Amino acid sequence: MVGALLPQKRVFGEASSARRNIDSSPASMKKRKLEGAETPISRLKSSQNGPKGKPGSIQPSHFESEVLEKLTQDMTGLKNRNSEKDQQWDRPALTDFNAETDNLIFQQIEAEEGTLHGGKATVKLFGVTETGHSVMLHVTDFLHYLYVAAPVSFVRTDCENFKVFLESQVAQHQPAIHSVQIVMRENLYGFQGNQQSPYLKITVTDPKFINRVRTTIEGGNANWKGMWKGADGGVLTFDSIQYVLRFMVDTKMAGMSWVEAPASSYKMINANERQSNCQIEAEIGYRDLIAHKPEGEWSKMAPLRILSFDIECAGRKGIFPEANHDPVIQIANVVTRYGEKKPFVRNVFCLDTTSLIVNTQIFEFQREEKMLMAWRDFLEKVDPDIIIGYNISNFDFPYLLDRAKHLKVGGFDYWSRLHSIKSVAKESNFSSKQMGNRDTKATNTNGRLQLDLLQLVQRDHQLRSYTLNSVSAQFLGEQKEDVHHTMITELFNGTPESRRRLAVYCLKDAYLPQRLLDKLSCLENYTEMARVTGVPFNFLLSRGQQVKFVSQLFRKALEQKLVIPNQRTEASGEQYEGATVIEPTRGYYDVPIATLDFASLYPSIIQAHNLCYTTLLNKASVDKLGLKKDEDYIITPNGDMFCTAKQRKGLLAQILDELLTARKQAKRELAVETDPFKKAVLNGRQLALKISANSVYGLTGATVGKLPCLEIAGSTTSYGRQMIEKTKAEVEAKYTIANGYAHDAQVIYGDTDSVMVKFGTKDLAESMKLGEEAAQYVSSKFVKPIKLEFEKVYFPYLLINKKRYAGLYWTNPDKYDKMDTKGIETVRRDNCRLVQTTIETVLRMILIDQDVQGAQDYVKDTISDLLQNKVDMAKLVITKALAKADYANKQAHVELAERMRKRDAGSAPTLGDRVAYVIIKGAAGAKNFERSEDPLYVLEHNIPIDTKFYLDNQLAKPLGRIFEPMLGETRARSLLTGAHTRSVAIAAPSVGGLMKFAKKTSTCMGCKKPLVGKEESGNAVCKNCAPRMGELYTKTLTKESMHCEVICSSKDCPIFYMRMKAKKDVEDAGKELARFDKDAAACERINIANGPLLLGSYPFNFYTTIPLQLNMEQLSKESRLNLALQALQKDPKLSLRAASKRAMCEDPKLICSWFTLLHNTIAKYGIVDADIYNFDETGFMMGVLSTAMVVTSSERSGRAKAKQPGNREWVTVIQVLVREWSITNGLEDWYKPKWLDYKQTRFRLDSAL
Repeated sequence: MVGALLPQKRVFGEASSARRNIDSSPASMKKRKLEGAETPISRLKSSQNGPKGKPGSIQPSHFESEVLEKLTQDMTGLKNRNSEKDQQWDRPALTDFNAETDNLIFQQIEAEEGTLHGGKATVKLFGVTETGHSVMLHVTDFLHYLYVAAPVSFVRTDCENFKVFLESQVAQHQPAIHSVQIVMRENLYGFQGNQQSPYLKITVTDPKFINRVRTTIEGGNANWKGMWKGADGGVLTFDSIQYVLRFMVDTKMAGMSWVEAPASSYKMINANERQSNCQIEAEIGYRDLIAHKPEGEWSKMAPLRILSFDIECAGRKGIFPEANHDPVIQIANVVTRYGEKKPFVRNVFCLDTTSLIVNTQIFEFQREEKMLMAWRDFLEKVDPDIIIGYNISNFDFPYLLDRAKHLKVGGFDYWSRLHSIKSVAKESNFSSKQMGNRDTKATNTNGRLQLDLLQLVQRDHQLRSYTLNSVSAQFLGEQKEDVHHTMITELFNGTPESRRRLAVYCLKDAYLPQRLLDKLSCLENYTEMARVTGVPFNFLLSRGQQVKFVSQLFRKALEQKLVIPNQRTEASGEQYEGATVIEPTRGYYDVPIATLDFASLYPSIIQAHNLCYTTLLNKASVDKLGLKKDEDYIITPNGDMFCTAKQRKGLLAQILDELLTARKQAKRELAVETDPFKKAVLNGRQLALKISANSVYGLTGATVGKLPCLEIAGSTTSYGRQMIEKTKAEVEAKYTIANGYAHDAQVIYGDTDSVMVKFGTKDLAESMKLGEEAAQYVSSKFVKPIKLEFEKVYFPYLLINKKRYAGLYWTNPDKYDKMDTKGIETVRRDNCRLVQTTIETVLRMILIDQDVQGAQDYVKDTISDLLQNKVDMAKLVITKALAKADYANKQAHVELAERMRKRDAGSAPTLGDRVAYVIIKGAAGAKNFERSEDPLYVLEHNIPIDTKFYLDNQLAKPLGRIFEPMLGETRARSLLTGAHTRSVAIAAPSVGGLMKFAKKTSTCMGCKKPLVGKEESGNAVCKNCAPRMGELYTKTLTKESMHCEVICSSKDCPIFYMRMKAKKDVEDAGKELARFDKDAAACERINIANGPLLLGSYPFNFYTTIPLQLNMEQLSKESRLNLALQALQKDPKLSLRAASKRAMCEDPKLICSWFTLLHNTIAKYGIVDADIYNFDETGFMMGVLSTAMVVTSSERSGRAKAKQPGNREWVTVIQVLVREWSITNGLEDWYKPKWLDYKQTRFRLDSAL
């Protein structure tokens, strides 16, 4: 089937200024014959080489000038030369490389199972050399194996006969068993007295046979000569591990580490046998391969190529894009080399003509098939090692593949580095305690790593929203224009300029994931985790926590000839007691509270008491081995037995020793390192080491896992409980008045690994000194390496309940570090923002300002504003994750998602999304789940919000928890009653009962009298108000905003709902204004022949403001003055007090320089008014406007940028306009802004007016 084709508006590349007709959708476009076949890459043509006079503005946005232009050096004369010169796609050419004389050294990024030479099993290592050349190395001759305990009667001469028997039982079409050997090994599970036993090592010819062999043995079908007669229900096998991981363990290779093939030990693959498009493809035997430990010089990173991309699709109105209907219209790409700050490739593949973008290649296509195939060829040519994006796993990858399949674009789905492997998107479901239940898709790109920033952020950070806009605001401090999918088709069907706007938007969406990758150090952190744990990089993303621990366990077990049992575990109801929480002494403390923490509590307990699989004992083993209590073994507080280090040092203790020692070394190196990229690697390393050490305990307690051991987990927590109780007792016994101290110390709270101590002193420095002293004293009472450390002091401190507290965090007596909160609504995501901001403000007033009365007054004002509907809706939005379709009880967000699905299935939330909703007023007795509603729907339909719900169900309990410890229950409850809780009554929407008999009647625009009768029913005003027609018209006119439309649809933006409400108000005002047009009498009274009277329009658009004059020549000067004052007072934005107050904050020089820069830019490039666009701070066009008007971050809260006036220049414009109006109407003495004489500047204000 031929794809969506564009109308023959003009020949490809032909200069034309014709505007494009807007069609209903691309699906309805006129089709034409396919273009002749040619190599896509050969026909790519940069738009910057196009003919002169090509339509569209080259005026750069902020994103272009601040980001794209800085990414390319020396871009002078951009119009006259090609910017492709700084965008070389190819890797550096491979020259003078000789397998006989050159060592092949590269950083391997991915390992996978493969075959070579007619089915010979290999491990394929993909990677990059230090010079940037791509490599695929086939590692041969490594065979997979397992262990099984040898029967007592089994002797070495039985090996060959047993091999033949086992081969017959496995029954494969080719030989499956390579060998059977007797080896001496020791079972990891349980202390064996350091005695090894005979095991059968069964090696298979191909990894695909290992599972068949294992199930044959475990099922009892390999019981040769009754050798395992005593086996009850099967035989236990050992070392169940995946082939690639087994290979990496045995060769001591870690994920993302450097490997070396010595010269002459490897050979290059012949051209006719090559499987990849890598520059170097070779093979080597596994015994000759050298795996470098990722330390010192081998901790470096190769210059990996990172492709970040984003696609745009033109969907149909009201329907989310579907690959079998809606075309891909743009693909933006940004390619960066690791270690470089600037992307070396920036391009956008566009369907149809698109205007220029600064320092970015634009490739235009008239047919979608050509564009898709050209992008695939670009992918192969630029050859990325890592592909990143935002939600690429669930949207971009599958959509591209499905779209190409629908269009029958042959060869498009070859994205991997292997010639014969197609990329396929497979659906799966991911479920974990941390991330909940999610429907996901996985696309294979063999040899290339994938990093979906959405999944990484969801995995590592808890946020209210995970949209790219929200995440960028959280971590980068910036936002972007979020164009809703329903707006994309309209922009695409517009002009080259509107498609340029879309391309800039698409390019920003490709650039932000790269920024997030750098900011969050995702690549460094995951690389170091792969190196520390030894697993391949992609295992960290596609698998859970246990594989990392198992990898470390197998490596250590291999060194000590231990074998690990393949235990089949299922979910068990068996539990063990967790950590101790000392009952809190609730209250508000205005004295310092010292906090003492155990350093790495659970790892240190495992080390100190030698808790391990290899040291676990039972009563029978103790008696058999003749062990002595306390000398040879210990009994833990929960009754389990482990041998001491005298008998055997546990494997877990050895692993933890190495991890914690390596972390100390990494932190020492980090302290002296200056290179930012090396610092990021070292920081990622120490974090990975910390996480790995802390995860050891948790995995022993997982009842569903590879190797659970509740004896270790239970013993660890029992020691922890004992230590917390002992710490409390030791501190309270030593620090007493009887022992010479000024006060009796009191432990007011303890939780898992920390205790909070009130020493009684009011001096901060003394409290810190006592804390340090107490930490050293208590540490001496425990076995090393257990150590209690003094970490911080809270002062003041509000202890609300278990795991709920807040306080000022001090590590230095001179200045507090931060306000710290735990378990309080400031960090919870299932409350509305009003709760968060209110609680944060209250805590700041109590803890920092120490103004409890002020906090109470603030709460009363907030409640009053809430009940009087003065709170912005954005603060009332609640978000909850749609984790599963079926809940025990009906949930507000689930029911809303279902209603939204019925309205518009394409835009409705899906499983895994966070659903935003507000609670509206409903019929009496209506449940909350019946009253949840989409905030935008509420605005569009003027539905009142149930503010009482927010007071009772969102604010009341958090406020009570904070104020009750300070004020008592009665006084705290009084905050929720009184005069400030009077609410504004807004009727709930109703269509039943008496409302069905109601009749809508128009009212007078002046006195609101119902307009009845033939004379007045169609008019705007009644007879009595007819003389005030001009005044009422002006008043209505000033309500309407004249600025260009903003199409951003980011619901995470703090002003989104405020802006939507303003837009709705403007529409309503427009409807009221239209009533004057229908009133012929009114039109006769309004003279619009002369102008201008500019009294509204905030901010002003000079060319669209309706000029108006109210017959000023007929009024006296005094009447004119009164009219002006009256008009200004009615619009708060233009009141004298507000204008003068804001004007005081303005820097005239700053504003003058900004307008001068604008004026000079216009003059330099010869730009006409129609080509001047209003850009927000991220560089996205918001609309056409006059040269005298500049938009920066006018609606964004926070401090304005120093080089732009921010949101303050509007006051200048308004005051200038009011000044102009006053001069026009003979009122120049009434208003004179002395600080800015705009007449003396070169701005085009005069011509604009």
